[in-house]
Amino acid sequence: MNDELNMSVRKFLKQVGVTSQQAIEAALRDAGAGAQTGPHKARMVLTIKELGLEHVVEGEIKGAAE
Repeated sequence: MNDELNMSVRKFLKQVGVTSQQAIEAALRDAGAGAQTGPHKARMVLTIKELGLEHVVEGEIKGAAE
């Protein structure tokens, strides 16, 4: 992979990470204090139609310890 493509991919993934964290934090705030205890199952889907790519990552977001 050339340097320009590599940097473009990294920039996109950084944007995904930052904006996803902000969205999760906002959803937890909007759901109220009880939602912060979790755990919450999470699923992220990355799709690049032109490449025929659909990449799925599943995990769990643990809540705050009480």
